[in-house]
Amino acid sequence: MPPELTPAELTLLGLLVERPRHGYELDEVITARGMREWTEIGFSSIYYLLAKLRDRGLVAEVDAPGSGRGRARKVFGPTPEGRRACAEAAEAAVARLRPVFPPVLVGLANQPVIPPERLRAALARRAAAVAAKIAELRAAVAAQPHAPRFARAVFDYSLAQLEAEQRWLAAYQEDIG
Repeated sequence: MPPELTPAELTLLGLLVERPRHGYELDEVITARGMREWTEIGFSSIYYLLAKLRDRGLVAEVDAPGSGRGRARKVFGPTPEGRRACAEAAEAAVARLRPVFPPVLVGLANQPVIPPERLRAALARRAAAVAAKIAELRAAVAAQPHAPRFARAVFDYSLAQLEAEQRWLAAYQEDIG
């Protein structure tokens, strides 16, 4: 059994299972789908991760038609082992409930040291940030009306999480006065 894939490795591998791509195209898709909101992939790490996946035998360079201009870009696609590893890791990621460690919980656990007016102001700032993120995600969804169903599911999940936090914030703000 291969070592577990990191979320960043699984994200890249999944994009390559969709279709072979070069690093710059991977970055474009990651940006368009808002993937940096839920996984840690910077542009500079894409080639590093591709090399790791290649060294593990999960991706390989594939022949790709050139544009005829400039230097040809390396296009990567999954190997059969990469497809299998991607499917197994994706299934596990969907099925397993894993702990998350949001800093807001640490702040709430320590709220007795926050003066009440500052706590109310901090909660109001968080509520404004959540509302702004909801609006940003809704705009991203509207800008991609033909996104694949699974990509829409990621947006829907993120929106549901944020909307749940928005409801919790409103109730908690009311509760503490």
